[in-house]
Amino acid sequence: MKRTLLIAALLGARQMAAAQDLLNELDKTVPLAKTYTTATFKSTRVINGHSVETVAKKHLDFRISHRFGRLNEGAYNLYGLDAATMRIGLEYGLTDRLMIGVGRSTSQKTYDFFAKYRALRQSPSGSPVSITALAAADAITLSTSPNLTFYNNQQRFTYVGQLLIARKFNEKLSLQLSPTYLHSNRIEASSEPNDILAMGIGGRMKISKRTSINAEYFYRLPLTTGTFNLQNTVYHNSLSVGFDIETGGHVFQLHFTNSLGMIERQFIAQTDGMWNKGDIHYGFNISRTFSFDKKR
Repeated sequence: MKRTLLIAALLGARQMAAAQDLLNELDKTVPLAKTYTTATFKSTRVINGHSVETVAKKHLDFRISHRFGRLNEGAYNLYGLDAATMRIGLEYGLTDRLMIGVGRSTSQKTYDFFAKYRALRQSPSGSPVSITALAAADAITLSTSPNLTFYNNQQRFTYVGQLLIARKFNEKLSLQLSPTYLHSNRIEASSEPNDILAMGIGGRMKISKRTSINAEYFYRLPLTTGTFNLQNTVYHNSLSVGFDIETGGHVFQLHFTNSLGMIERQFIAQTDGMWNKGDIHYGFNISRTFSFDKKR
């Protein structure tokens, strides 16, 4: 009896060892699912400029943005709160990598359109950065006036190409570079170029589970800085600092910036405020995402 039990135990152990060897072989042959870094930024915008993030497939992002007047306007204008520029936008994810968007700004009654494609995603076992490509255009629909003349409809359009390159270094810190090319069909003076090259630098520092501090700076290359228009306005680089709050499907972005406009032509090419002179606008972005994907 003891001999029978011993033989049975040995046979069982052998079968278990063989099964374990088979499982080990299967582990070697079946590749592990690739993981990607998520939430490099909590919104499709750093502040004014786009981030590498895209809207998820079958999700709609409804955005409202405000920029008030300048703080140095004093108490009579409630430090800029009496005046406001606004943009309303809709952005939709066609896939998890490709999104499209449209918006309308009160400034010069401007409509803007864009498409964003996430070409590369940061991964612990793959790419060290995320790369997203942006193509955008805007059209001014304001009527012709003595200060704003259009000789044909083509002059109303501006085009933008951008490469967004970002890395999430850890759970708290994310940084992004945004090389930018901007072409305007209309210029206001011979000293103002049709083509502008710029480099955007942005970052996010997480300070709690749902809040972060963001900053963004767009540097126009030396050949295109200090541009004058017909009103003898000097254009400067855009600098913005903000505070983000995430609450479920909402993202609130509160910030200070020397740029009044909220699309690339306006804040990269036409920023006329200076921080050291108090030309600072208080502003905010509100983002609300809706899902039309019943599987998620």
